[in-house]
Amino acid sequence: MEASIRSQATVQSTNRILGSRKWWALATVLLTMFFSSMDQTVVSTAMPTIVSDLHGFSLYAWLSTSYMMASAVAVPIYGKLSDVFGRKPFYLLGLVLFGIGSAISGQAHTMMELVIARGFQGIGAGAMMSMPRATIGDIFDPKERGRWMGVMGAVFGVSSIIGPTIGGWITDSFSWRWVFYINLPFAALAIIGVLFTLPSVRAEHRVKVDWVGSLLLVVGLIPILLGFTWAGSKYTWLSPAELALFATGVVLLGLFVFVESRVSDPIITPSLFKHQIFTMSLVLGTLVAMTMFGSLMFLPLFVQGVIGLNAQQSGWIMSPMMLSFIVSSIISGQLMTRTGRYRVLANVSGAITVLGMLLFMTMNVHTGYAQVVLNMVVLGLGIGSLMPLLNVAVQNAFPYSMMGMVNASQQFVQSLGGVIVSPIFGSMVTQGFQHTLVSTLPKTLQKMSGLASISPQSLMTAEAQKAIAGQFLKFGAAGHILYMELISAVKLALTSGILRLFEVGFGFAVLLFIGTFFLPEVRLKGKGYFESGGSD
Repeated sequence: MEASIRSQATVQSTNRILGSRKWWALATVLLTMFFSSMDQTVVSTAMPTIVSDLHGFSLYAWLSTSYMMASAVAVPIYGKLSDVFGRKPFYLLGLVLFGIGSAISGQAHTMMELVIARGFQGIGAGAMMSMPRATIGDIFDPKERGRWMGVMGAVFGVSSIIGPTIGGWITDSFSWRWVFYINLPFAALAIIGVLFTLPSVRAEHRVKVDWVGSLLLVVGLIPILLGFTWAGSKYTWLSPAELALFATGVVLLGLFVFVESRVSDPIITPSLFKHQIFTMSLVLGTLVAMTMFGSLMFLPLFVQGVIGLNAQQSGWIMSPMMLSFIVSSIISGQLMTRTGRYRVLANVSGAITVLGMLLFMTMNVHTGYAQVVLNMVVLGLGIGSLMPLLNVAVQNAFPYSMMGMVNASQQFVQSLGGVIVSPIFGSMVTQGFQHTLVSTLPKTLQKMSGLASISPQSLMTAEAQKAIAGQFLKFGAAGHILYMELISAVKLALTSGILRLFEVGFGFAVLLFIGTFFLPEVRLKGKGYFESGGSD
């Protein structure tokens, strides 16, 4: 045991993991992937109940946006420094911050408190987004990575199946607060694994952290995201407030680009974007995120608010998509490892993704469980194959010494797709709901105070529906009929809002399919990769 501990404490000059130790490191990476991805799906299923309890439908999308924005900004910092100082300290920092953020989230008493806590949690999550893929690169050569990136995709799929079921069960049986507390034991196990499996790395040269660039990136993104969130709801698109927000964001991001091109150790190296494989992988990854985000974020809202399932049942409905995601991830990884190629696979995966989103566009207020399951399976097959493919393609195109920075830059830009589209989709659902509700409410109900401005959160849980139904008892026998008319109008309005974002998602999927034909192919490198410094 003492020899094992001494070996783990050995300081080395590279992140490379050798011998039997690599399998323990792989297990730690997969555990981290498991619980961090499970957190996202657990919270997604509980979100309708959280919104109902905290009365914050207007901030619905920000529960994810704050988390994603914080993690996206943290990712390039973690990635850049991990190439020099090793993955270990940043894994540990991320896990600790994620655990603290989870505990704070569970204690939130207002929607704004929870949004802020989720942002803090996202800072820690940034490490768990960038470190696992880089660690796979520390263990395997590019050709082998295809297989293991597929396995990582399968782990994501498994956690996404278990997560919604656990999240729904916890929400229905205990409290939504426990969907955050459940992260704590997993974080503790991951910390132990990181301490004893990942190497401590000695920095060969001093690195100056680009804090100015990091700050400019953060303050430049915030006004743009606020602009997308408020456009069309709080302000019109061309209002002075909106124009000021977008102009401020553009100027600050312009300064960020200026600073990055002149510092010695930039957070994001501008020259990376001159590489066609890197650039196209970013474009395709961003389109994947934008295509997928609406279905993953708002499908629980559809099945609870329109189909009428409870939180636990809405978690089950995500399982078929994740099963198909697992299957396609594993098959995709195996095909890349055996053939050393990925271009044709990208074309086929893009076509399947288009078909999946086309099926989503056919959904309406009468859509049943079976149809939603079919749509999810098809979409999962397409996206599950594409995600590991893009990771392997970009890792294969750069030397091993740049692994952390390249992975982090790729993850950062892809995350921005979800960060930007989240408030837009949230605004689309809210506006579509309110506009349709006004036109579908019967005249009798339109005259009743407050009903024309009702929000989905008011009818999201069985308890809330019973409370509103009780208000119609004063109308006697006609009260039940009026209540059912209200429910019907709410479902139509909610469906209208969600279908709008499915249509936008379909547009992203079409662009994704077209883009796969512009992804250059470089045969995946095999044996001799590390011996050559990862440059051959």
